[in-house]
Amino acid sequence: MKKVVTFGEIMLRLNPPGFLRFRQARSFEASYGGGEANVAVSLVHYGVATDFVTRLPKNDLGDACIAQLKSHGVGTDKIIRGGDRIGIYFLENGAAQRGSKVIYDRAGSSIATMDAKMIDWDAVLTDADWFHWTGITPAIGPGPRAVCREGH
Repeated sequence: MKKVVTFGEIMLRLNPPGFLRFRQARSFEASYGGGEANVAVSLVHYGVATDFVTRLPKNDLGDACIAQLKSHGVGTDKIIRGGDRIGIYFLENGAAQRGSKVIYDRAGSSIATMDAKMIDWDAVLTDADWFHWTGITPAIGPGPRAVCREGH
């Protein structure tokens, strides 16, 4: 397999340390995650060349997100820069019988406000053997839905 291209949302993940609940937290650990980005990272660790496509703001958080992807060897040169903010999700890790909790804050995020003309799919998919996206991405809103229709 030459290359896999994944497309989707990646968000800043904030979680209380250990198994603290949100109401107990005085600090949060930061990392980045999203279904399609996680697939890209996993594939790279299996030796598969992978590019991740998304839209991130031109700010330090967007830069940090890209740096994390690059640290795993994921191709990031097809990421579109723009928009006002990165989506955020808060994760409260479950413990024993208590399940995990997730709160999403993605309204107005860079990917939510993109449109279909922002990605040149012919260029993005030129050397790709496989294209991966999930149903989460078009559910974010009309912009990502149009991008998915364009890219299929």
